[in-house]
Amino acid sequence: MKAAAVWLTPQRLLLVSVVVALVTIGLKTGAWWLTDSVGLLSDAMESLVNLASAIFGLMMVTIATRPADEDHPYGHHKAEYFSSGFEGILIIVAGLGILWTAGHRLRDPQPIEQVGLGLALSVVSSALNGLLAWVMFRAAREHRSLALEADARHLVTDVWTSAGVVAGIALVSLSGWLWLDAVVAMAVALNILKEGAHLVWRSSQGLMDVSVEPEVLTQIQQVLDGFAHQRGETAIIRFDHLNTRKAGQRRFVDVHMHMPAGWTLGRAAALRTSVEQALMSAVPGLRATIQLLPSDVEAHFDDPRDLK
Repeated sequence: MKAAAVWLTPQRLLLVSVVVALVTIGLKTGAWWLTDSVGLLSDAMESLVNLASAIFGLMMVTIATRPADEDHPYGHHKAEYFSSGFEGILIIVAGLGILWTAGHRLRDPQPIEQVGLGLALSVVSSALNGLLAWVMFRAAREHRSLALEADARHLVTDVWTSAGVVAGIALVSLSGWLWLDAVVAMAVALNILKEGAHLVWRSSQGLMDVSVEPEVLTQIQQVLDGFAHQRGETAIIRFDHLNTRKAGQRRFVDVHMHMPAGWTLGRAAALRTSVEQALMSAVPGLRATIQLLPSDVEAHFDDPRDLK
């Protein structure tokens, strides 16, 4: 399992996503050409978005792996948020395009042809997307990659889109209601717009330096509590001014550690090193910055002059 996780890097999975997108574009375009269904056309259009998103995601993940440099001392991890935002925007554009096409077809319904073969091609493409999305979700959790998660969510949306289109076309064939094909396409478009808005929102939150997840914050606090120490009513070691943020795969924590003023610098630095190592062991990918202060010294923030 570990060997598979090492091999299934974000770059490799997004490269696979590009290949799968090309295959599904061919299958879904063939399904639309055979049936002349606007529902299947909307499905094929979303696969084009899958391709563009996977290519852009691959570019951003490659940039995110670059080491820190003079201009980017904290690394390039936030590049993944651009991938997620770009994918969300493309999804919204695709959804609006589908609505426009379906609106024309609703006013002028057309018969659907060769339903069986067309639906078979759509089902095969959906199976490919579903399998890839499952693998991507697992890898996204392993690598803490927003770009992978965004692509996986988009693929899942694509699977549900295809399922709705297949069900709609089947109903059209059974009922003879040609307008139902356009209605299904519109429902698909609305679902696509919702997913696109969600991805844009998540990427915007990442670019604004939101705090780490609650479960990660709990792990950090547990580590600090393990080092905190009191002697009677007096706190010998204590922590305060805890701040966290996340940037792509990285997590950052800043905290003040108070200790007796009589300690030597070497003793204080050794304890700080122990705390940093414990934090990074508890939370993979974490970078800790700990400021040393005497027990009787408090740091002051939010000076009114800084807020002007």
